[in-house]
Amino acid sequence: MAKEYEMIVLGLMRYFLGIKVKQRKVEIFMSQEMYIDDLLKRFHMSTCKPLSTPMAVNENLSKENGVELVDASIYRSLVGSLILSYQTTNSVLAVSIVSRYMNNPSKVHSGVAKRILRYVKRTKNFGLKYESENDCKQVGFSYND
Repeated sequence: MAKEYEMIVLGLMRYFLGIKVKQRKVEIFMSQEMYIDDLLKRFHMSTCKPLSTPMAVNENLSKENGVELVDASIYRSLVGSLILSYQTTNSVLAVSIVSRYMNNPSKVHSGVAKRILRYVKRTKNFGLKYESENDCKQVGFSYND
């Protein structure tokens, strides 16, 4: 490509579209740590305590949850940002549940969405690790309860 196009070598990639990239000789690790830190700042939750689960057990949400409504545009922004963040198996279901209430969100719905954000804070260092190996095998693991 260098023969066809003028190129500048900027060194190893550190960030790409909000994804933090750590490159070493034998591995590449990618996480959304920077994106999640920005997300926590935007919703004033940088100092919140992280949680180990995205939703409370037996959380029952409905359209009639809570009488007091919150600003729908802020709620949509939060839920949309959670959709764009990487998804662990646990948080996919929780985000899909809170996304059902984007038209008329109440304080209860907003509280559940913020709980998911607290869970995402706990998992912000999770990511994908690519290792170079001579003996290539595809390995996968999933934990669903």
